[in-house]
Amino acid sequence: MRERIRVVQGDITIQDVDAIVNAANTSLLGGGGVDGAIHRAAGPELLAECRTLGGCSTGDAKITKGYRLAAKWVIHAVGPVWHGGGSGEPDLLASAYRRSLEEAAKVDAQSVAFPAISTGAYGYPKDEAARIAVATIRTFLAVHPQIEEVRLVCFTEDSAQAHKQALIV
Repeated sequence: MRERIRVVQGDITIQDVDAIVNAANTSLLGGGGVDGAIHRAAGPELLAECRTLGGCSTGDAKITKGYRLAAKWVIHAVGPVWHGGGSGEPDLLASAYRRSLEEAAKVDAQSVAFPAISTGAYGYPKDEAARIAVATIRTFLAVHPQIEEVRLVCFTEDSAQAHKQALIV
């Protein structure tokens, strides 16, 4: 079977996919890193729609329009802050990926691009986060054939390498 997951290094805001995932905070009102970049690229309409959503819990995801992005949809996923791994972080991270894919399936997205959720300011170790991401995505894709491609869009070379390694395992 053809692998439907691939790793690319680059800017998630310019990916030509149906939906991109935003590594958001619980307010959904923008922030730093990929969250800020997506909000800037999508334009002020994204923030206006996010204000209507009432935030989002850690491990959950909510969807908005893509506005000025190439992607039609933005899925805002809230990953956990790393506290050493004993505070439910692995389950919360897996849930953020799974809920994002569930939201994508609801709008019939055939292609989805993810950033490395929680590995920036939230401090999740890249190798472990990549393993959780790949395992969760593979499990979901096994029962949802309508999603044809998942791109893991890594901003840095070390993140891309961690994700490529997770795909091999």
